[in-house]
Amino acid sequence: MAIASNDDVVRVRQVVRAAAAAAGLSLVDQTKIVTAASELARNTFIYGGGGSVRVERAVSERGRAGVRIVFTDEGPGIPDVDQALTEGWTSGSGLGLGLSGARRLSDEFTLETQVGKGTTVTVTKWTR
Repeated sequence: MAIASNDDVVRVRQVVRAAAAAAGLSLVDQTKIVTAASELARNTFIYGGGGSVRVERAVSERGRAGVRIVFTDEGPGIPDVDQALTEGWTSGSGLGLGLSGARRLSDEFTLETQVGKGTTVTVTKWTR
């Protein structure tokens, strides 16, 4: 699914909520992963210049079910990952909750970035 507008960010939230419910996540965990996805979709659109998201609805591992979401852009990349993951740090006018907040709200978080090439962020939330 493409992320090229604010409307797409809204659509990402809707798709992730449906996927999280289908995976059997609690309402609290659904809210956490939807919030993380919303922040990452916004980052993809604003800082990555747009990109795409892939929602894997029914992942399972070690007897757990969950939802995995992969955000990819071909934007400028992140020159200082440690700084970008610092709680409260922002490169723009935001609250600084994007990457660090998404990491905190997810059970698994990976970030791959290359300056001048783009960024891929993967988050996973598992059932309890």
